[in-house]
Amino acid sequence: MSDLQETRDLPYTNATAIGSEAARATWALAARESLIATAGTYHAVTTFKELADAVQERSRVRTTQMRHHWIGDVLARVTVECARRGEPLLAALCVDATGSVGAGYAAAVAEVVGDDIGDPDDHAAQERLACYGHFGAELPRGGGVAALTPMLQKRRERARKSRATDPDRPVRVCPSCHTAVPASGVCDYCD
Repeated sequence: MSDLQETRDLPYTNATAIGSEAARATWALAARESLIATAGTYHAVTTFKELADAVQERSRVRTTQMRHHWIGDVLARVTVECARRGEPLLAALCVDATGSVGAGYAAAVAEVVGDDIGDPDDHAAQERLACYGHFGAELPRGGGVAALTPMLQKRRERARKSRATDPDRPVRVCPSCHTAVPASGVCDYCD
């Protein structure tokens, strides 16, 4: 029986019983383990929802608080730990429903790197490739390529094509997920 299977038989603890700091520290350890497992497969990523569910299952610490209130802090802790160990940043493997790492990634990386990283998704693509190599994914001949998630790549291609058909039309971009905002002015992914 694996450690995870044995863990599933244990009861859950509510995060309020141990406190926010202890819960987030526990979740960061579980997130690191889960992200290392993800890094074992070339071009694999996980979503914030999948990771939030996995860390609560693995740690046996649950919360009723919405994940967007705590998952960023957990990923920031994982980022700090990766930097401390001299490892590629595992948080690059965690994306939102649009396939983007989001603004929280840029802030966490800036905290450990010390300066602006430019486009967070381009930076994350490079970090993901480094993660796959470092954490044992079977890479293709030549070492593989850094890649945006397929969903994000398609969205960027559509935006590029729409600019090509009307180059004078300014493209409004969502400040959170860096995708083109529709004519309504409200991001379909963030609001």
